[in-house]
Amino acid sequence: MTTYHFIGIKGTGMSALAQILHDSGEKVQGSDFEKRFFTQEALEQKDITILPFSKENIKEDYTIIAGNAFSDDHIEIQKAKELGCKFYRYHEFLGEWLKQYTSIAVTGAHGKTSTTGLLSHVLKSAYPISYLIGDGTGNGHVDSEYFVFEACEYRRHFLKYEPDYAIMTNIDFDHPDYFTSLDDVVDAFQSMADRVKKCIVACGDDEQLQGIHTKVPVIYYGFNDSNDFQAQNVVETANGTEFDVFVRNTYYDHFIIPTYGNHTVLNALAVIAICHYEGISVEHMKQLDSFEGVKRRFTEKEIGSQIVIDDYAHHPKEISVTIESARKKYPNKNVVAIFQPHTFTRTKTFLKEFADSLNEADNVYLCEIFKSAREDSGQLTINDLQKLIPNSQILSLEETEVLQKFTDSVLIFMGAGDIQKFQSAYEETTTRSTNF
Repeated sequence: MTTYHFIGIKGTGMSALAQILHDSGEKVQGSDFEKRFFTQEALEQKDITILPFSKENIKEDYTIIAGNAFSDDHIEIQKAKELGCKFYRYHEFLGEWLKQYTSIAVTGAHGKTSTTGLLSHVLKSAYPISYLIGDGTGNGHVDSEYFVFEACEYRRHFLKYEPDYAIMTNIDFDHPDYFTSLDDVVDAFQSMADRVKKCIVACGDDEQLQGIHTKVPVIYYGFNDSNDFQAQNVVETANGTEFDVFVRNTYYDHFIIPTYGNHTVLNALAVIAICHYEGISVEHMKQLDSFEGVKRRFTEKEIGSQIVIDDYAHHPKEISVTIESARKKYPNKNVVAIFQPHTFTRTKTFLKEFADSLNEADNVYLCEIFKSAREDSGQLTINDLQKLIPNSQILSLEETEVLQKFTDSVLIFMGAGDIQKFQSAYEETTTRSTNF
């Protein structure tokens, strides 16, 4: 039996793919930095071996899958090439693996992970499936009928896939260290659309998606009357959001989701549309109401009188919808945003937009910009963002106890870097405090 060795196995996509291969009966191991990462708990639960990086990990008969974060001069990649191992980058291997299933790619600038999780939750109530979610969750099944996976547009990696179906949630300018403009992003999604084999489910409320030309049928969903699948009569309740779905202007059914915000209704509509197309029953679709979410997407806990939320939001629009969700779920509480910008390139590109979205919170604390290994910092500092947000404060790791004063409030820790260390420091300080 071939051994699959993952270089950078703790990466979110890599961890999920390793779990899928393991669940499908393959022999899997991997290597990474020794720093603990939130994805490794699932790997450990499945007894998947995680080794420190070493060229000794690589054997001639191994199939090597390397994470995209690691360059060709990495010691293990060099050793694999030297030994002539069968070698893939993450997106290359995934593109080959999914060919054995009816594949559904979930892509878009925002909402990919939540929508992938939501679709996987509904489909697995009806069929044995495999799924790969961008929060590090992966599940394989030897008898899978469907393979649901998150397809990232960064560096056009999603062009390695030829899915049967694609859900496209939206198109927006992001990853400015790679994409040159919104037009460049649109071009990438157009190329992705050309690779879909059966049908595309797209948000018809998104102006950029309306301009995509396709060779296959397109089903549009959204709030506007022109959509094939339309949400109407949206009502927020104590337990979530309820709405009616109309299919081509004819009432279809009533649905409940345990989340808040228009973006979560759109995610649910995408799932309903593709399930309807595939002939999956309404009873299975209604499993939407039992979805428990994905990691680092509006993940909540109570600490004293506070609601503390961990969220991956790292783009201005994501920050806005996260704050909107908190306001809808907790209308009588103040919202405190604790934000760590992710990469200097993104921060510089969207400086004003970040300020505008963060100003929607009642109080704002900013953490130092998370530096990516793929870029230089230039002259930008967190103070450049602070100047645009009146009364915002810089938060250091040693001073998180200042957040204790926001009693009966919602604290949202947001970012794609290591914002969790600020939340952990706060929780530890608060647990030790006798005054809180």
